[in-house]
Amino acid sequence: MTSLPKPLPAPDPATSEYWEGAKHGELRLPKCRDCGKFHFYPRTLCPHCGSVNLEWKNCSGRGVVYSYTVVHRAPSPAFEADVPYVVAVIALEEGPHLMSSIINVPADRVRVGENVRVTFRSAGSGDEMLPMFELG
Repeated sequence: MTSLPKPLPAPDPATSEYWEGAKHGELRLPKCRDCGKFHFYPRTLCPHCGSVNLEWKNCSGRGVVYSYTVVHRAPSPAFEADVPYVVAVIALEEGPHLMSSIINVPADRVRVGENVRVTFRSAGSGDEMLPMFELG
């Protein structure tokens, strides 16, 4: 059986810096120049102080598993070869929470509070890369 292509990210002006960082193996997030806090998802105002004085900065890529679920039933045929897989909310060291997959570990090994670090996996076409996480 031939696997179907998975959906690819569709960068727009608000998210292009995030996806460009991923292409280079960097986890970039918006950071407020006024209050100094990172946030995610990208937006035009800081959700902490309301400032428009934002910049994109590289993050450590380290965090902990805040919550997760194990997917046993593929949402589409493109994901059938991946089940079971872990979708998690990662609490990054810098503060924001990011939803992603945890890879390279059996699904029953993942636990809330487990330390994780970002890694990047090809999206399967072109130079698009997806930030995912590994234990450690």
